[in-house]
Amino acid sequence: MLRVSGTELVEAVCRAGAIGSFPTANARGQGELDAWLTHIEQRLEERPGPDGYTGPVCPNLVMRSDRLREDIATIVQHDVPLVIASVGSPKPVLGPLHDAGVFVFADVATLEHAHKALDAGADGLVLLTAGAGGQTGWLNPFAFVREVREFFDGPVVMAGGMSDGTALAAARMLGCDLGYIGTRLIAARESMADDKYRDLLVSSTMDDVQLTRAFNGLWGSYLRPSIVAAGLDPDRLDETVDTATADARYGSGGSEPVRRWSDIVSAGHSVAGVRAVESAEQILERTRREYEDTLRAFGSSDPTSTFEGE
Repeated sequence: MLRVSGTELVEAVCRAGAIGSFPTANARGQGELDAWLTHIEQRLEERPGPDGYTGPVCPNLVMRSDRLREDIATIVQHDVPLVIASVGSPKPVLGPLHDAGVFVFADVATLEHAHKALDAGADGLVLLTAGAGGQTGWLNPFAFVREVREFFDGPVVMAGGMSDGTALAAARMLGCDLGYIGTRLIAARESMADDKYRDLLVSSTMDDVQLTRAFNGLWGSYLRPSIVAAGLDPDRLDETVDTATADARYGSGGSEPVRRWSDIVSAGHSVAGVRAVESAEQILERTRREYEDTLRAFGSSDPTSTFEGE
């Protein structure tokens, strides 16, 4: 999660037995990325999870980044086991990452994206479904997962609507291997979000989530109250922009005084499940209990379940 996932949140998620993910862009430059990964590795070695197990770290590579090659070199140097490739084709990163034995998930929002990612050689898919926070998809998760399972039997992650363990159990029953928990962890004490953002998540509902491309040139889910607080009319945003125009307006140094990711903040439909500011450990432990309770209610069990926290 841009400007939200840092070393403290990743450590907490991994220590809870989940997969801890963060955009490499959150580390300002290759030197800082190297320092982040070194710090996370050392901290998890000094203090592993309660049962001695820690989940793996999974950096998220944004394909549009101008430091992509440098980030890949750092990831390979640290023997990172898996990454997510997002906002574009994973093709540019697959060669060097596969040569290093790294497993590559690709973010996809359509069937066409899924086919192209697999044709390029992606190992797994993250399905961005309707209601995912930040860069989002618009396909119904039930239909999307079932259609993908018609042609792909590898690892599939559902992103969007993972508000609790019941949702995760439903995703598993549907045919997914993992669930992508994002919005709930923004409100975690260990995230880099400020208190204002956390409090806004607690007070917001699904009705406060707006789908727009005005701020990024890509379809994304943002919180309407933050748009209003920034002095903008949520019903009069420019939906005709491309990525360059959006960057020029709302990016770093843009022409507008409003900045995305700081003034305008993101959340998915799972904001409905954010009712308090808690630790990542509390959030994931509750999710685990809800997941197991749901499976028991349906006479099922899944001892190999895995969570992924961004």
